Amino acid sequence: MGRRRRRVIKIVRRKIPKVFLCPLCGEESIRVTVKEPGLAEVQCGNKDCELGRIKEEFEMGPSEQMVDIYCKFVDKHSS
Repeated sequence: MGRRRRRVIKIVRRKIPKVFLCPLCGEESIRVTVKEPGLAEVQCGNKDCELGRIKEEFEMGPSEQMVDIYCKFVDKHSS
């Protein structure tokens, strides 16, 4: 007699996105790049959007990630 096979459970890990939604044009074209430790740059990839022509820089703390910088960017432009 043989044993019952155990069911293998695969854990799916979600990854942090690299491209985000633009608050003005609504397209998924906001890219956050880390220039130096402590400095991040945000720009819209859509050239028709007002934010596509300018690059904004934000200070980045040691525990912050690109998602946190994107949230700062959205808060600044939605208020």
